[in-house]
Amino acid sequence: METVVSTAVSVAVARGVLRLTAPNPSLMTGPGTNSYVVGESECAVLDPGPDIEVHVERLVAAAPGPIRWIVLTHTHPDHSPAAMRLKAATGAMIVGRAAPEDGRQDTATRIDRLVRDEEFVGARGHELQAITTPGHASNHVCWLHAASGFLFSGDHILNGSTTVILPPDGDMAAYLLALERLRRLPLNAIAPGHGDVIRDPVAAIDALIAHRLRREAKVFERLHAAGEVTLDELVARVYDDVSPALHGWARFSLEAHLIKLERERRARRAGDRWTAIG
Repeated sequence: METVVSTAVSVAVARGVLRLTAPNPSLMTGPGTNSYVVGESECAVLDPGPDIEVHVERLVAAAPGPIRWIVLTHTHPDHSPAAMRLKAATGAMIVGRAAPEDGRQDTATRIDRLVRDEEFVGARGHELQAITTPGHASNHVCWLHAASGFLFSGDHILNGSTTVILPPDGDMAAYLLALERLRRLPLNAIAPGHGDVIRDPVAAIDALIAHRLRREAKVFERLHAAGEVTLDELVARVYDDVSPALHGWARFSLEAHLIKLERERRARRAGDRWTAIG
């Protein structure tokens, strides 16, 4: 458990929706993990964040009614560990999908209700609909709040940074397919797991898809030019527009792009070396 002092305040982002940002700022989390309190007479808390006692206390205090549900987008350590502490304080049910065994997950949080695609959770008038969105993680779920048209996007769509795809659990092809699915939803805004509300959701999704496809084209171009190369040798060539301090994280997304190209028979792997095909 982390014990830090929070100066965060709740921010109303829509009717019946409050945002509280956990005090866990970092290079990868930006200002911190966004937690959302959804509802009026009865409430759901979406992504309670890391196990920070003062943040859990603030979530309980901010809720305008009893917290009945704790809803997770996924089980990375900056999103779900506080769920058990919040459940102990409120008796709420933890809803989400089971953590994959990839060594990067919060496996201590016990899911009470395994959610299915398009299933609804929450109080009448503030229901949240599960939209399964694998890509960043295989158990990732976005949640649609029909009352406001807000999509709670977790780490699938961020404001101010690009989602890291973490293979082998993360999958670039699945990520892009999920973006296409989200684009077809009736959205008014996107409330991400990190960063501020995105008010033009279609433009944001289109920009993300275009960015990923441009990056994929660059991966293939630089791989083709290299002839045969390792991930570590290729990352600086593909991400020469990104600070070298981020190349360690970019390496994961690069591998995800290469795996997608391999499945499409546009790249070949031999040991730790990659070559382009065609």
